[in-house]
Amino acid sequence: MEALTSPGSLLTILGAALTVIGSIAYATDSPNISLAGVFYGVPVLLGGLALKSSELPPATRLTPASELRELRERPESEPLRKLLKDVTRWRYGQKAHLESSLEALKLWNDDQPPELVSVAEQDCDGGYGLVLHFRCHGVPPERWQAKQERLGRFFGPGLRAELRAISESDLELSLLPATDVAEPTPTPTVS
Repeated sequence: MEALTSPGSLLTILGAALTVIGSIAYATDSPNISLAGVFYGVPVLLGGLALKSSELPPATRLTPASELRELRERPESEPLRKLLKDVTRWRYGQKAHLESSLEALKLWNDDQPPELVSVAEQDCDGGYGLVLHFRCHGVPPERWQAKQERLGRFFGPGLRAELRAISESDLELSLLPATDVAEPTPTPTVS
């Protein structure tokens, strides 16, 4: 059902309907309707087909939008909120989600790019986190592991990345709020 509600599909259906109505009107000698149908229907149909040929569907969202809303709306969650919004919408003219980010991180292969399969939100002890499930294809998991420290900083301040191999070609990237390793020691007071 989701594929039918993509902008490319909607334009294709609208263009096809206008073209059919215009053609029928032309065949039945109704020039007012046939002109509009053909002149508007064919370009809309072609535009919809062009979008369909280059569309990238959104990653599957595993967590319902109603869950974790309070955590997601916090100001410190803004980088992850933007990332979630970016990967859960239709994209056009790209090979994969996060294409430019993965290219910048040198986690890209032109022939077999990593594929973002799903995204899940997570409550990390009162902080907001995302778990991104990637199918690595042409980028070996070892290359991801080498970039683990940089991954968290890349996607936003105050984030850390955790990688978990699911299979030979699949891995999970968890972007979580950074936890302070050492708490500051209180300064002694002189009485």
